[in-house]
Amino acid sequence: MSSQKNILILGSTGSIGVNTLNVIRTFPDNFNVTGLTVNSNIDDLEKQIDEFHPEYVVVIDKNKASKLQKRIKDKCKVLSGSEGLIDIAKNSDYDIMVTALVGFAGLSPTIEGIKRKKRIALANKETLVVAGELITEMIYEYGAELIPVDSEHSAIFQCLIGEEKEYIEKLILTASGGPFRNWGKHDLESVTVDQALAHPNWKMGNKITIDSATMMNKGLEVIEAHWLFGLSKDKIEVVVHPQSIIHSMVEFIDGSIKAQMSLPDMKLPIQYALTFPERLGCSYVETRLPKLKELTFFEPDYEKFECLALAYKVMETGGTTPCIMNAANEIAVEKFLKGKISFTDIPQIIKSSLDKIENHRSPNLETIFECDRQTREFAKNLFDN
Repeated sequence: MSSQKNILILGSTGSIGVNTLNVIRTFPDNFNVTGLTVNSNIDDLEKQIDEFHPEYVVVIDKNKASKLQKRIKDKCKVLSGSEGLIDIAKNSDYDIMVTALVGFAGLSPTIEGIKRKKRIALANKETLVVAGELITEMIYEYGAELIPVDSEHSAIFQCLIGEEKEYIEKLILTASGGPFRNWGKHDLESVTVDQALAHPNWKMGNKITIDSATMMNKGLEVIEAHWLFGLSKDKIEVVVHPQSIIHSMVEFIDGSIKAQMSLPDMKLPIQYALTFPERLGCSYVETRLPKLKELTFFEPDYEKFECLALAYKVMETGGTTPCIMNAANEIAVEKFLKGKISFTDIPQIIKSSLDKIENHRSPNLETIFECDRQTREFAKNLFDN
């Protein structure tokens, strides 16, 4: 790479954030950390500060932010709260923003990065789910870059390089199927939190892992793919691929299919988002094809995994229904993790919210934020055991 890039990481102690720092650690001459943000994990953040020496950090929990400032003294400037996220996105010195926050919280700082014409390495799929039309318009208006970090969208992004949109027959998003791929629908009623968090292939945060178990994660990715690549729902297909070796594929109108493959390791798509259009040599994984033995594919069970079916439905309906679905899902997953509802209550809370909250057909940002607030308020009172 021709020059060192300054990196701002939103969500530096989560799975994507930690892996981003692993990439930066591998290439210290290519990348420099200028900002880090966390929700409340100041112990890990303090270690990151000592190693990477950012100019700014943000701790959303204001009490924890005060404690951190006392502990680190003058090592860097500590900001706090959601306003701190906006501040660091608007004012700190960075070339690339890695949005590794989970959920709706990633939207506002991402918008600030777009306004500054920065490269957005997007791991926060909810940004496009709830405000895809507005975000894609802003990317064009401000001349920012949006490079996907999700392994599936990174794979499609790579497969489409050099190809014309008119030649695409469909995008094929692969899904591991999660821990309950071989379970019956009625068996899901007894799922425990520990069982849902036991993903067979990937190490991720709790919320994303539960989304993978319900296949909502794949539903969100379908909507994200729609906005990233500008294709309708009939051109976006999901297939279950338990080995998670093929990260996604593109089928073209002549019947040929391009696939991007590797052993599961999030450092690869993260590094690609940071270095695009260049590639840097690394040894994170060594994918030896003879050792793979077999690659298998199955149709997803839309009746068993209702969340995936709901995602396709709201993508077709449009308006604020993706925002309602996302907000309800975030609340439902939180309630499940706390033992307040059953695993099968998650899609029921989403459906109840979609029935209750008004859909606005052409929302602006203010409407989206209000829709998110109303949905969360409604969903919090549903189905507590």
